[in-house]
Amino acid sequence: MIALLDYGAGNVRSVQKALMAAGGEVRLVASPEEVAVADAVVLPGVGAFDDCVNAMQRQELFGAAKDFIGTGKPFLGICVGYQALFEKSEEFNSCAAGLGVFDGSVVRFAENGIKVPQIGWNEVEFEKPECPILNGIESGSHFYFVHSYFPKPTDDSIVATRTTYGETFASAVWRDNVFATQFHPEKSQKLGLKLLENFVGLA
Repeated sequence: MIALLDYGAGNVRSVQKALMAAGGEVRLVASPEEVAVADAVVLPGVGAFDDCVNAMQRQELFGAAKDFIGTGKPFLGICVGYQALFEKSEEFNSCAAGLGVFDGSVVRFAENGIKVPQIGWNEVEFEKPECPILNGIESGSHFYFVHSYFPKPTDDSIVATRTTYGETFASAVWRDNVFATQFHPEKSQKLGLKLLENFVGLA
């Protein structure tokens, strides 16, 4: 069973449908007890960093997510769910601490002649083509982004893909059982579905 963390994120249903289309047995989960028995966990996200973290704290999903990652079973963060894996964010003078699974902070695009937020398709260049969720996908493929902020990992070795939009940033990371993407695989049509199929296959 793949637990899709339901803490009030607006895109949870679209992620659920995409995971089901990718062959996953998906359950919307809102309690730590349900997280504990899952075979894999997906943390989706739209909106603000603090809203995500605070909502997870209220539902006791914050600690449950960290505990689950410690089991070594597959975990996928998407968009703000990716950002929440880091220590902190600059968004709206954020006060909430992230999960701290990865060292680094979430920063805003510098508005040097680019439109912020980035909305639309962009190329994803592979740093770690051996990353399991990238299997069968070519470097330079296009995925769909909607974001004004992105993480800056302290450890470059976790960077799986990079994307350039005004500046080059880590658009996906991978370490051990934890995968995360700034882009939205559930909005990325055929290649997004392939990525999700790869993740489902790990569960």
